[in-house]
Amino acid sequence: MQERNSAWRGLDWPLIFIYLLLVLMGWLNIYAAVYSDEHSSILDFTQRYGMQLIWIFFAFALAIVILMLDRRIYFVFAYFFYGISIIFLIAALLFGRVVNGAHSWLQIGSVGIQPAEFAKFATVLALAKLIGVYNFKVLQPGSILKICAILFLPVVIILLQNDTGSAMVYFVLILMLYREGLPNWLMLFLAFMVLLFILVIIYSISTILILLFCITILLFLIYGNKPKEAIIYTVSSAIAGVIIYIISKYGGYSLSFSTIILISSFIGLPIALAYAFFRRIKLIYYLSLFLFVTTSFALTVDYGFHRILPIHQQKRINDLLGIEADPQGWGYNVNQSKIAIGSGGFFGKGYLQGTQTKFNFVPEQSTDFIFCTVGEEWGFIGSTVVIALFAILILRIIMIAERQQEAFARVYGYGVASILFFHVVVNIGMTIGLFPVIGIPLPFFSYGGSSLWAFTILLFIFIKLDYSR
Repeated sequence: MQERNSAWRGLDWPLIFIYLLLVLMGWLNIYAAVYSDEHSSILDFTQRYGMQLIWIFFAFALAIVILMLDRRIYFVFAYFFYGISIIFLIAALLFGRVVNGAHSWLQIGSVGIQPAEFAKFATVLALAKLIGVYNFKVLQPGSILKICAILFLPVVIILLQNDTGSAMVYFVLILMLYREGLPNWLMLFLAFMVLLFILVIIYSISTILILLFCITILLFLIYGNKPKEAIIYTVSSAIAGVIIYIISKYGGYSLSFSTIILISSFIGLPIALAYAFFRRIKLIYYLSLFLFVTTSFALTVDYGFHRILPIHQQKRINDLLGIEADPQGWGYNVNQSKIAIGSGGFFGKGYLQGTQTKFNFVPEQSTDFIFCTVGEEWGFIGSTVVIALFAILILRIIMIAERQQEAFARVYGYGVASILFFHVVVNIGMTIGLFPVIGIPLPFFSYGGSSLWAFTILLFIFIKLDYSR
């Protein structure tokens, strides 16, 4: 009896308490989001809040099973779980049903399962096992290839399923890798690439390529401290550009202005390199690589956004960036969401008193836009409490991760914190118009068994790892 009590005391109860509180608050908001006088019973299993109770019951059962299993299972079978998740992702792609344009659901009897949700914890486990090996170096070429292979395989499959939102979640695991040794300059470069992504959407590709060319010259001047090299680079590139333009015009070739800029930029680099040989060869090499990566990325984003991305997602991003305004069309969901949240005021309209919610002005208000119900009925105070609880949950996970004695548990903990952080920030951000609508759930709040079970597994594996430290 004493050993059993000691075992219970070994669990991190503050983390479990926050989880239970968020699940309860989520269920109350689902009830409020779909409530009607005809279906007022909380045990009406024909309604979403009734079904959510079933999902919650099974989530608690999963949590108990996870806590009962030996912690070594999660390390030994990490790659096995990852392999199974990939198989299910492929099965959903080939045999799954389409929901909201995404071919990402498997129908098992009367229950629909979204494998992309469960692949998150399996991917984090696999990365934790890989990185948790003694003396693992993140920046070694072989290590980078292994990390990219584990990370991008599910991303590619999920993109093929046309589920862009779920695929984007995996990129936040860069925060986990940063904790394990990625340098600051790489994080700054990734932040620059995000900014470049936005600029490519707003401005023409020719303008962006000229901007990158100018940035490269500026870096040349700052770090090279040799104006002659920058001048030679600029003049040689300009001369090459004029020659290419003349050849294309009178030789019958059809080259766009952006293509001429790109080619001439690379022609100028070897000339400057020849001058700077044995002086600034390392700098020239890095600047060449910078220009090549950034221009290739810009051209890829431009092509992908205008030629591959579905038109409705283009419109949503354009609406967010202020390029287009369509509050009754593509921007309807976000517009109604902001109206609902704003109408709640400071203290809210009261539980079950939300008019925007009752009359279904906000689509998907029990799933992706569940935070609208929080804002309308609980107001600014209630919204702040919910956000604070999520912040405490994530910070608590980070704190626990730092006290782990094994790298595997620490890496996994940071993976859990990263995924939860992304979901919370993006979901709440898209309901108030800060991010485009990409269709990802709010953890423990949004209706659905797949997301609730996946987040429960994700969190309680970490709780078990901490218990056994």
